[in-house]
Amino acid sequence: MAERISEREAEVLAALGARLSNAQISHQLHISVRTVESHVSSLLRKYGMADRWALAELARSTEREPGSLVGLPVAGTTFVGRDAERAAVLAALDEARLVTLLGPGGVGKTRLAAVAAENAAASFPSGGGFVDLVPVRDGFVARAVATTLGVTEGSHQPLDEAVADRLGTGRSLLVLDNCEHVIDEAAAFAERILAACPGTRVLVTSRERLGVPGERSVPIAPLPLGSDAERLFHDRVLTADPEFVAEPAVVADLCARLDGMPLAIELAAARGASLGATGLLAALEDALRLLSGGRGGDERHRSLRAVLSWSYDLLDEEEQALFRRLGVFVGAFDLDAAAAVAADRTDATGVDRAIVVGADRAGVADLLGRLVDKSLVVHVRGRVSRWRLLETVRAFALAEMSAAGEEDKTRAHHLRWAADAASTAEGRLGDPAWREDFDAMAADLRAALAASASPCEVTHRLASALAHLTFARRHLLESFAHHKTAAAVAPNSALSARDLRAGAWCAHVSTTSNQHVYELLLEAAEQARRAGDDRGRSIDLARAVETACRFPEAFETGIPHERLRVLLHEAVAAAPPDDPEVEACLALARAWLAGPAKGAPDSELASAAVAATRATADPVLISSGLCAEATAALHAGRLRETNRITRERLRLLPAMDRDDPYCGPEVCNTYGRACAYAIMAGDLPGGMAAARAGIEDDLLSDTHITASRLVQPLALTGRFRDAIGYAERMWDQWERAGRPAPLWMLPAVSTTVLACAMVEEDAALWRSRAAEVAEGTLGTAAVAAFADARLALHDGRYDDADTLVRQAFAVNAPLDPYLAYARAAGAELAVAAGLPDAANLLAAATPLAEENAWTAACLARARGRLHEDDSELAHSIEAWKRLDAQAEQAHTETLRAQLQRS
Repeated sequence: MAERISEREAEVLAALGARLSNAQISHQLHISVRTVESHVSSLLRKYGMADRWALAELARSTEREPGSLVGLPVAGTTFVGRDAERAAVLAALDEARLVTLLGPGGVGKTRLAAVAAENAAASFPSGGGFVDLVPVRDGFVARAVATTLGVTEGSHQPLDEAVADRLGTGRSLLVLDNCEHVIDEAAAFAERILAACPGTRVLVTSRERLGVPGERSVPIAPLPLGSDAERLFHDRVLTADPEFVAEPAVVADLCARLDGMPLAIELAAARGASLGATGLLAALEDALRLLSGGRGGDERHRSLRAVLSWSYDLLDEEEQALFRRLGVFVGAFDLDAAAAVAADRTDATGVDRAIVVGADRAGVADLLGRLVDKSLVVHVRGRVSRWRLLETVRAFALAEMSAAGEEDKTRAHHLRWAADAASTAEGRLGDPAWREDFDAMAADLRAALAASASPCEVTHRLASALAHLTFARRHLLESFAHHKTAAAVAPNSALSARDLRAGAWCAHVSTTSNQHVYELLLEAAEQARRAGDDRGRSIDLARAVETACRFPEAFETGIPHERLRVLLHEAVAAAPPDDPEVEACLALARAWLAGPAKGAPDSELASAAVAATRATADPVLISSGLCAEATAALHAGRLRETNRITRERLRLLPAMDRDDPYCGPEVCNTYGRACAYAIMAGDLPGGMAAARAGIEDDLLSDTHITASRLVQPLALTGRFRDAIGYAERMWDQWERAGRPAPLWMLPAVSTTVLACAMVEEDAALWRSRAAEVAEGTLGTAAVAAFADARLALHDGRYDDADTLVRQAFAVNAPLDPYLAYARAAGAELAVAAGLPDAANLLAAATPLAEENAWTAACLARARGRLHEDDSELAHSIEAWKRLDAQAEQAHTETLRAQLQRS
């Protein structure tokens, strides 16, 4: 076992998960900072983590001891034999990063993988997970892994990236069980994870190799006869009948006829109490004789089919009927689900009548117990009792269901159950247990929807509920797909419009293209027109115009202005009178469309839009109106007003339902704008608070995007080591995401250069990274000019001050967040270096102080330097205190003390 953590270490880990600094942890736990550092070092060693940010993510994602594997099956029976194979698997995991257990169904690959993973857990201090892929269909391998690991995707974050972030760089073990039916997808997923997570090992069970470079195969054969096979039979049969006795020769003959296949042996042993050893052998001989005429195939599969066949034949009629229908479930099912497929709608009144006598919940529970006793059904114990069929057994049940002519009827019951269960789950979103219950049935909900392609009320109800549930579960791309499916199978145009509308908002947070949002809103408007819903059509058209004008940078193809004018005209024509929501949407569209350019609304119309949206009392629409007003103020150069308005948007966020796609775009946009505008206004505490809140909001999550927003205020307030830690995490996350378009990372990377130099760490690496992400623009970037000027001031390095100052003042991009910082730092450097035009440069930068608090504090210090004015320095110190800019405050206090002594 891995080392366990102490109670105090657990407290420190929880505090790290809350993103507390060492000083804050020290204060909270009443221990010294040095003791905190010691506990953090111990946790890093025990968990095999690279840094405190990885520990924080670990604390936030799941509560577990070092080396624990989530999802590991809990065995209800002893593990027999396999000593050599177990040793081979453990040795392979030491030597190779991808190990595949190969063998036929029923040979015991899953059980061996679980035992080997448990034995190996101590070698993987970062833990990992055991993922059952039996109920998983194509396209959902990554989803199954994420669910097991407790990972959700954030806005615009691919699921593979979220999983890779969770596994991180520490030593972790991921078990993918039963890959053969999704072999290509599982292989591609494993290859991506191995590339992104250098410390991760992947253990696979499959009937064929994945075919990934570096894969090590461990063949798994049936249990050896004359030893382990007989031991397994005795162990299992004595569980069913403690008084069971049989001649060793009879048991040996029985195991030989079963080819040493563990599953076949266990099924036979379950009948030992009722048939005895001789009876078991005779029944098996009969079953094998029936199958002996078949051609080809693996002899081991023949013996397994034989034992399944005679086990089924020994069931009574009621047991057979339920067993057949349980094959429709791809995953685990509860009692209500089993009862749903055990019913048959046969009379004109629509009353469910049982396919078996007494197939109410009590009757079905009794039948399930009997099937469990006969090892045909597995009881999965937990908060809610569930049952499941092993893969090989389920395949047999499906074949029997088809042979009985029950497949269509059973799948119809399965679909209706799925729709009812999903609808019920929608009503339980506030229940703490809803995620666990949804995860348990999600595979069956997906399977039921995939099997029902025809438009009907039941299919639509399932698709619509599944879209809502997956959004709430943060399976964002999946939710987007379900919304489109719901629209396609909707029984009428009104419902189709509703689903397309929700799909548009989901697309905004799940994809990087607002072209999808725009197009879906137009489709929704068309469906609303067909439904005779003028109100809905007007709103959809207006929101489409707003989207095209408000987010032009996220469109692959720009929408012509004239086209948008026509759409707005149509929205106005369709609008019913005296409808506050319609008026608000039209006001927003008018404001954005009338601006001087896309992305810049008309100021007066934006103010009118705010008034119109406030009349709706809808926080989403009010936030949209405030965004227009803030953006208009931004383009007018009123940065403090922009920041003030955006803080009001932040205050609206608690009123927005995170489970409703309608709220998603405003939530994501508000955090992003709040961080950017706070920096532009020099509001460092505001930027810090917004960045931290964004990371904590599970709709955005902790990604390279949200981390980059926190790096900047951390560096600007002098929390340099925290800034560097987050920057390292940001860079790792960005690389695992495939290194998408990097220019937006330049502010975070450049401020990390500043942070490294300030604590006398080698900044060369981050300088090279800044050049990489700048893509040739580093020489004209305001943030780079700011960092260079500020570092020259810090180092007292004035040889190239004139060049750095000219670079700082050469930047002329009014909407660049770091324009004011560059000018202020350049002016102060000119003063400190004694440049002849320092006073003029200081005067030139002064107007920017009106809209940026950091710049105002910096220029006050520069004036204090220039004129040796103690009052200016005192004013600067107070300003830095308000900004919580610790390093700048300390620098100013040192400067003031020097001037007072001179």
